[in-house]
Amino acid sequence: MENPLTPEVLADPVQLTRALVDIESVSLNEKAIADCVEEVLRGVPHLTTHRHGNTVMARTDLGRSQRVVLAGHLDTVPLNNNFPSTMRGDLMYGCGTSDMKSGTAYALHLAVTLPDPRYDVTYFFYEAEEIESRYNGLNLVAQAYPEWLEADFAVLLEPTYGIVEAGCQGTMRSVVTTTGVRAHSARSWHGANAIHAAAEVLRRLQTYEARRVTIDGCDYREGMNAVRINGGVAGNVVPDLCEVEVNYRFAPDRTPAEAEAHLREVFAGFEVAVTDSVAGAAPGLTAAPAKEFLAAVGAAPIGKLGWTDVARFAAMGIPALNFGPGDPNLAHHPDEHVEISKIRDGAATLHRWLAPA
Repeated sequence: MENPLTPEVLADPVQLTRALVDIESVSLNEKAIADCVEEVLRGVPHLTTHRHGNTVMARTDLGRSQRVVLAGHLDTVPLNNNFPSTMRGDLMYGCGTSDMKSGTAYALHLAVTLPDPRYDVTYFFYEAEEIESRYNGLNLVAQAYPEWLEADFAVLLEPTYGIVEAGCQGTMRSVVTTTGVRAHSARSWHGANAIHAAAEVLRRLQTYEARRVTIDGCDYREGMNAVRINGGVAGNVVPDLCEVEVNYRFAPDRTPAEAEAHLREVFAGFEVAVTDSVAGAAPGLTAAPAKEFLAAVGAAPIGKLGWTDVARFAAMGIPALNFGPGDPNLAHHPDEHVEISKIRDGAATLHRWLAPA
């Protein structure tokens, strides 16, 4: 197809957002959008561009004393009668408008239009953020070309409604199992009902008091919730097994090992199997570029309630923040949209931060 990312479009982050939204890129189908982005970046003389899979990386090499990263993912969740984009007044509707093609547009706009940033900048346009980690473009780059990720500070252009959301929570998935004895439901007293036994698991979750913690002025509220229950044999059988899947979101001052110890304490007496766990990220506010970025934003940061790829940078010792124009409450929503004014304000903020004095 003809590349819709024309010089006129690239010069305007609003037009660029719409052009990116109108290239369908549901996770694992990012080739077309990655091709368009790569073609643009390879034509920019002040950038060195590489590609790994459907992740495109471009960087300046100006000899600056510090390097920062701007990263945005190219993929979206599946379409939901919200493609292509539409405009209604100050609002742009469509899949990916909020999460996060409006943020990704910032990176592409600046990569093309700012040849002499005050820091050296690495721009990432990566695949498969919305699905399992094994497909995630940053994860794949970290395995194949970790040197591409080296930096002093990173900004993930996630939807934050124009404020800074610092760090992120860790997340853990586990299965709490209750057991019983099978019996005919007409003579249930001969068995023990594993589903009924799960009531105690649910009671502990119902009465669980989520911890709140403040780190570097940012508040994080933990949460532990049942997200799925599996059990039952047949309509006339007392079940002997029930599994309650529990998702635990923990503050970044806990390690995954500490989070698991707490989880097992909550469910003492039950069989607990952790199926997935990933650490959170500290706020990352102390690096010099971060302080200057916060000054450009002009508003106090808040803690990120959720997990984002800032944790990948934090694991490498690189402080990272979340910042983007989209409303996180509209991510993955059928009515997903972004405010035009938020796109323009955020683009101006990033330009103030990166442009030479």
